[in-house]
Amino acid sequence: MSHSNEQWSADVTRYSDAMDLQEHIFEADDPEKIAKSLKKSAEESERRKSSPFRSAMSMLSFYINRAGRHLSSSKRETLEAAKGELRKQFGH
Repeated sequence: MSHSNEQWSADVTRYSDAMDLQEHIFEADDPEKIAKSLKKSAEESERRKSSPFRSAMSMLSFYINRAGRHLSSSKRETLEAAKGELRKQFGH
């Protein structure tokens, strides 16, 4: 598999056409900070195709799913907690 094929999911996260993400946001240790940043990015984007909530949640889920086995259990817990924070911040 070529290098470019191996990195497609990283490119989606980095260069999403749906919204501009804060750099290294998924590396943060605070679920509230992650959720707040995703919410801001989704609300400010004019390129997204669905609601800000769905766009933010989709990007977070995409990252979790693509990182897969490479996520530590503590990082996975943080990112899963960020889903709850996103729901809370969007009132869902």
